[in-house]
Amino acid sequence: MSERSIGVLGDRKKARLDGLARASASDRGGVSLVRDAARRLRRNPVAIVGASIVGLFVLVAIFAPLIAPHDPVQRFDELTKNLTVDSIPGASGDFPLGSDPLGRDFLSRMIYGARQTLFVGVLATLIGLALGVLIGAIAGAFGGWIDVVLMRLTDVMLALPSLLLAITLVAMASRSSQWTVIFAVAIVSVPIFARLLRGSMLAQRESDHVLAARALGVKERNIVLRHMLPNSLTAVIVQATLTFAVAILDAAALSFLGLGDPDINRAEWGLMLGVDGQRYFEVRPELAYYPALAIIVVALGFTLLGEAMREAIDPKNRR
Repeated sequence: MSERSIGVLGDRKKARLDGLARASASDRGGVSLVRDAARRLRRNPVAIVGASIVGLFVLVAIFAPLIAPHDPVQRFDELTKNLTVDSIPGASGDFPLGSDPLGRDFLSRMIYGARQTLFVGVLATLIGLALGVLIGAIAGAFGGWIDVVLMRLTDVMLALPSLLLAITLVAMASRSSQWTVIFAVAIVSVPIFARLLRGSMLAQRESDHVLAARALGVKERNIVLRHMLPNSLTAVIVQATLTFAVAILDAAALSFLGLGDPDINRAEWGLMLGVDGQRYFEVRPELAYYPALAIIVVALGFTLLGEAMREAIDPKNRR
């Protein structure tokens, strides 16, 4: 190769290096994982649909006293005077969804049912998340026989179908109530969070930044709390969104089976579907259609949002 050709190649390489240097100088820094995930969620139509459903559900639940046209436990004379075993008043001017079997405004009970469903779902998910994170963090941080014992316990819980386990826990209570449903649904979700966090923390134990911290003499407790645990919680938080949909379905199923809150004045979609909808289905099937549709739509919204979050945060799940 001639000296002239070598000089041309050198000039091209120098120009390319100069271009890379200018690009690096003008770069304002990389994008964090949270900002990158938020940008992907804004561009994902599935995430937009899921977030819209969840947002509407939360707003209805929070502002139920302002949105509901009537008191959900009040019985109205204009509804009870035409109320019989074989005839339940339908939609009218003041009562867009008609009456329930006791002469109460069904629309108001549906709106207040969103608040009750949100309360049960959020509390059950948070309790299950807290217990699962505690168990998973201990198993992933210490390993050894502690890990073996805790994971075998979670395996036993995972071996049973979630709904069957929840029914068993509620049946063991001396008296069914709203809180027995919440704790039963929470316990069902504990092994899911525990195994997920434990797997993430085991992967973090051999990562470069953890090994470097150990080499520098950082205490094991600080390594677990400041390095391993924060970097392992992302997948668990995403799973909590998906678990919320399962919690709503399980709580509704327990109420449908008559294992939930026995208070007939409490507006809850699963109870409305089981007690009123099932008993009076041939008389007025709308009493079952509306709660069932609400449960399906809300669970679908949280599922769509959770799947979109998982895809946005985890590069392995991106299509």
